[in-house]
Amino acid sequence: MNDQQRTNSISSGVVAAISAAVVAVSGSVAWFSAQTPDTPTPTNSSQTIKQPVTQQGNEQTASIYWLKSKENRLALVPQPLKIAATQPDQVLEAAFKTLLAGPSEGSDSTTIPKGTELLGIKAENNDVHVNLSENFTTGGGSSSMMGRVGQVVYTATSLNPQAKVYIDVNGKPLEVLGGEGVEIPQPLTRESFQKNYPL
Repeated sequence: MNDQQRTNSISSGVVAAISAAVVAVSGSVAWFSAQTPDTPTPTNSSQTIKQPVTQQGNEQTASIYWLKSKENRLALVPQPLKIAATQPDQVLEAAFKTLLAGPSEGSDSTTIPKGTELLGIKAENNDVHVNLSENFTTGGGSSSMMGRVGQVVYTATSLNPQAKVYIDVNGKPLEVLGGEGVEIPQPLTRESFQKNYPL
């Protein structure tokens, strides 16, 4: 009888201990659930938020300048171009490659001769050095020459409108352009272009 009472009291003690543990765990789960927001947060949410920021940080907008006929004269017209790069050299290189490929559609035009290649470009401090192939100097009259110089100057200064532009052909400074002998005093700026080369 004594042993049975002991067994019963041990069993009652074990049951009481297990019940207390279950209540404690249930209480902890209930408390934790109350502290957690109802809507689950996706595990990749931080990547989703960071990704556009990273892309924007690695993207710059340059402008390519085309020519458009307005009231019997030519006008330089910008076409914004988003480029996935951070270094000015890389951005301008991509812009010039698009410029030299020519306009794809619309009423925009170019007087830069087909086959003109970008041999190099360097943006440093307030200067932009553009090195073009020999084709740049071929064909067209004086208005064509002035138009192409304007396209180069304005595209080269699209990231920094105050920059000075130096144009080289096959690594040598361009002094005279074309058969009509359009003089190119360097460095060129947007201001000096507007003053010296009215389109």
